[in-house]
Amino acid sequence: MPEFTTDPFPLEYAIPGFIVLLLLELGVAIAEGRERYTPKDTLGSLAMGIGNALIRLVTKGLSIGVFFVIYEYRLFNLGGAWWVWVLCFFAEDLAYYGFHRSSHGVRYFWASHVVHHSSQKYNFSTALRQTWTGSLSGTFLFHAWLPLLGFHPIMVAIFQTFSLVYQFWIHTEYIRKLPAPLEYVLNTPSHHRVHHASDVKYLDRNHGGVLIIWDRLLGTFQPEEEQPTYGLVTNITTHNPLRIATHEWSAMVRDIHSAPGWRARLVYLFGPPGWSHDGSRRTSEQLRRELNARRPASRKESEPSSVDAVAES
Repeated sequence: MPEFTTDPFPLEYAIPGFIVLLLLELGVAIAEGRERYTPKDTLGSLAMGIGNALIRLVTKGLSIGVFFVIYEYRLFNLGGAWWVWVLCFFAEDLAYYGFHRSSHGVRYFWASHVVHHSSQKYNFSTALRQTWTGSLSGTFLFHAWLPLLGFHPIMVAIFQTFSLVYQFWIHTEYIRKLPAPLEYVLNTPSHHRVHHASDVKYLDRNHGGVLIIWDRLLGTFQPEEEQPTYGLVTNITTHNPLRIATHEWSAMVRDIHSAPGWRARLVYLFGPPGWSHDGSRRTSEQLRRELNARRPASRKESEPSSVDAVAES
């Protein structure tokens, strides 16, 4: 059995690089005279990033500890050969896709993930706008099948960190398109701009981490065509970090409290964001169907539209 370090590359080591790139992008934006950054939005994103980093000091150890317990019951002794590392890279990226897609399709997970989509700007500071409640809500369990298969927990943690570091640089409008072969395989700024859009055509698309192939294979890929409108279907109006971190949890609790019965309470908790028992709001799929129904057949799905209805609260 190969020796694995007990101190895998932590995300915090990458923070100086994040700050340097952020300052460079900010400087270019100021030189151009373009409002790609606003002070309150940027400070809100940085506050969320700092909070996330502090919370990760505790939750990362807890999640790895759980993975070590699961690893004791592993199905296979995979070891640490080079091909195991390659397999783990693809397996971790697939696990991330499952987590990310579920975070848009299940309100319980969306309540944490919505934080990352709450900015109406798209820049390097947006990449740092991270949840404070994700790991606490159990999202790390989306990767639990990896140590169960036999991938060492530290190996899994290394690829999780690599995925997060990789995804920083795709939060920019300054890189338009990469060469076609890279656009086909990798998650790129173009693909991720779509993911951060609130236009109906772009909702809940491009969930990949490092790779975009899972979206292409599983029917959630959407190329960037028109300029995206960033943010939420119903944007929040606060830059208070505590409100950014908890606003959807609060809204979910209110909905559960006002639900007419247990079935509605469960759907408010585990159903798609935007669902309402009285039909007063719309899910992403409902908005997409309504958009297509309003269009002539020749124009359906040919262009995005700004959302007039309320989906996420």
